[in-house]
Amino acid sequence: MADPKGFLTTGREVAKTRPVAERVKDWNEVYVPGSLLPIISKQAGRCMDCGIPFCHNGCPLGNLIPEWNDYAYREDWTAASERLHATNNFPEFTGRLCPAPCESACVLGINQPAVTIKNVEVSIIDKAWDSGDVTPQPPERLSGKTVAVIGSGPAGLAAAQQLTRAGHTVVVYERADRIGGLLRYGIPEFKMEKSHINRRIEQMRLEGTKFRTGVEIGQDIDAAKLRRRYDAVVIAAGATVSRDLPVPGRELNGVHFAMEYLPLANKVQEGDLTVAPIHAGGKHVVVIGGGDTGADCVGTAHRQGAASVTQLEIMPKPGEDRNANQPWPTFPMLYKVTSAHEEGGERVYSVSTTHFEGDEDGNVQALHLVEVEFKDGKLEQKPGTERRIPAQLVTLAMGFTGTDQSNGLVQQFGLELDQRGNVARDESYATNVDGVFVAGDAGRGQSLIVWAIAEGRSAARGVDRFLTGTSALPAPIRPTDRSLLV
Repeated sequence: MADPKGFLTTGREVAKTRPVAERVKDWNEVYVPGSLLPIISKQAGRCMDCGIPFCHNGCPLGNLIPEWNDYAYREDWTAASERLHATNNFPEFTGRLCPAPCESACVLGINQPAVTIKNVEVSIIDKAWDSGDVTPQPPERLSGKTVAVIGSGPAGLAAAQQLTRAGHTVVVYERADRIGGLLRYGIPEFKMEKSHINRRIEQMRLEGTKFRTGVEIGQDIDAAKLRRRYDAVVIAAGATVSRDLPVPGRELNGVHFAMEYLPLANKVQEGDLTVAPIHAGGKHVVVIGGGDTGADCVGTAHRQGAASVTQLEIMPKPGEDRNANQPWPTFPMLYKVTSAHEEGGERVYSVSTTHFEGDEDGNVQALHLVEVEFKDGKLEQKPGTERRIPAQLVTLAMGFTGTDQSNGLVQQFGLELDQRGNVARDESYATNVDGVFVAGDAGRGQSLIVWAIAEGRSAARGVDRFLTGTSALPAPIRPTDRSLLV
């Protein structure tokens, strides 16, 4: 146990954010550099080392949280990094981007603020990188087997790294011009600077993983031919089909999917563009969708100098405390204020867009909405609540509906889909096509980064067993096991 009285004597402290007036002028991460260093050991000491660590079950990766909390409390950062990497290939990603279901499951959270697990995690891995503890781990011998991984998001990268370390020759195919998937082009720089991705990719290159960018399987390479070329294939192409809003005026200029808007801002930070073709500068911006992607649009619009930012959500405003039907240790739906929301803008709940209004040139200039309420389990419009708000840029951030089937990948492989439109798979992550496996959102549907990494690791074990008859890789998380997450 770390500090037997830590949870009694030490209050919860989290990473400090830079002043809003400062951070909206740049694209650097919002946190004050080094703000965790003076406090993180004591924060790790708040861990109770519970007899039953529910944080393990709250984390899809099964992270050994009490163990690395203890090492962090004792400032044995090398040992802490080893325990962290035992279950998670990329803790610098989850430590910045995961919504931390482990903290919702923390036993201390029953009647006190939970342990700052996420802050401890990111502190351990940042220290590990700074001290040189993160090094390439090439395999001792090669198996002679080859694997193609389609997609370079967290699921694809995790599967690729595990399979490379198991001795297989792995090639990752990415249709974008850079490796990283939504980590690269869907997550704004102010949430995670892309240098964190770049150094992981370099580690993987030195381990032996090969990368091919600008190659779309189904278009540039026939999927069936790819299967014949490799001994196994892992599909980790994500659930990239954005949910649309089929209302009058949807065709107007200035109404875009979030995944049309956000990647362009990231390309500016990569140096590919001087100014994003879709830009919020001086415009009244409306973001439809109240989730994390919507918050990313809000923060991006602030940095581009929007005249105003309004975020709409069709569901009621969540409470600040757990509902009775979401008891500890389940993951509750709570009112969340992200760093983007701290920077300004208005959040409007229980509203539905009825139509967009355009000007004479076909550009969106306003959005019409109406308040909604639940009646007999259904959302219904409230008469007399219609109103109009200015909107010169609208981003649709309402989630994703499944794997892209427009490029021919699903059809060329001959893959079966489940009733939700995801690629169907069994408990070993194998599809109906021999030697073809699926991991992450492509098989699970839209989910969290921590689930993507967990599934990538688990699918890698299934592939390894398929290729060799056995596997020393960690036991898989079953596709049907949703742990404590809804």
